[in-house]
Amino acid sequence: MTKQETFVILGAGQAGGWVAITLRNEGFEGRIVLLGDEPHPPYERPPLSKDVLKGDATLESTYITTVEALAELNVECWFGELATAIDREARVVTCASGRTLNYDTLFITLGGAARKLPHLPASERVFYLRGLEDATRIGAAMKRAKQVLVIGGGWIGLEVAAAARSFGKPVVVAEAGPALCGRSLPPDVSTWLADLHRSQGVDLRLQQSAKFEPHEGGVLASFPDGSQVDADLVVVGIGLVPNVELAQASGLQVEDGIVTDAQGRTSDPRIFAAGDVANHHNRHSARRLRLESWANAQNQAIVAAKAALGHDDEYHEIPWFWSDQYDTNLQILGMPPAGVTPVVRVYNDSKRAYFYLVDGKLQSVIAINAGRDIKVCKKWMLAGVAPVAADLVDGTRDLQKLPAV
Repeated sequence: MTKQETFVILGAGQAGGWVAITLRNEGFEGRIVLLGDEPHPPYERPPLSKDVLKGDATLESTYITTVEALAELNVECWFGELATAIDREARVVTCASGRTLNYDTLFITLGGAARKLPHLPASERVFYLRGLEDATRIGAAMKRAKQVLVIGGGWIGLEVAAAARSFGKPVVVAEAGPALCGRSLPPDVSTWLADLHRSQGVDLRLQQSAKFEPHEGGVLASFPDGSQVDADLVVVGIGLVPNVELAQASGLQVEDGIVTDAQGRTSDPRIFAAGDVANHHNRHSARRLRLESWANAQNQAIVAAKAALGHDDEYHEIPWFWSDQYDTNLQILGMPPAGVTPVVRVYNDSKRAYFYLVDGKLQSVIAINAGRDIKVCKKWMLAGVAPVAADLVDGTRDLQKLPAV
């Protein structure tokens, strides 16, 4: 009698959920155990800093599947369970509760944790946004807040600021760096984004690191220029730290995430990783990347699940990211190359696109309220062609009809 294989998935977020679903869709009949430290089924994180925080979406609307649907797929759900160790030689996972799991193949989809601000003392007025409970708590606090202080001018911080302004709350955004989203946006687009937030009434404090004094009613932030902000709601959004502790302790190769090949396979051929925690070689960027995006969490997980079943699929997608702030949708396709002046296509005051060409080929595009441009540009990038700059800059011409060479 053939031994039934057991596939264990550590991390029940979006990536983990898609691993489980894909395994069954591809015909795997063995045992699947989906283990996560949260009480929820797998869910998508992008709505947390937008509709969930504002109360415009329910928690259930973020779920990519339900407990009932997973049960129909015969997936064992160990929710509220924390894995504490991986014994690679014995192929055993140990949990904080003392429970153990033997595996034949292991998937690590543990995502990451919100990076903590070390010099900000803990307070009931200070929040970090990562999970569903965080979003609901911040949303409730935001509705009664009198002054909101956001630490960090990255995507999470700016989406929280936009949500707070939708409630009419005074908002200060403090960013230690010289620009908003400085690690992912070129200077000209960052400047455009700063102008957008200022036009919505946000007080931006760039290159400002504050000192904090918690008090009964909130936190007093003192800035180098002598100004102070007394906030009764502080949200810290300064990035994510990948949850690599288990992988590192078990001896897997780790370098800004768990190092994987194009199929999600780690330095141990029986262990795969996907999502925010995985560092893969990206063909389009010609370098290794650890991507924190909705599309990466889903699609990399699908490839890893198929690879574990012997398929030859590889993950080589062009990085894609999006953000909604106020009535503005911003999308990035590819990694904008440093030092390249973009070709700017202006449709109107609120709609434009930035095209980054290198040696006549399109490397990246940033679209502001021009989402349809992304689909056209993706086709060009996959084909290794692009229109000439003079055609791209003309916003009166149909982008889809431009000749590309």
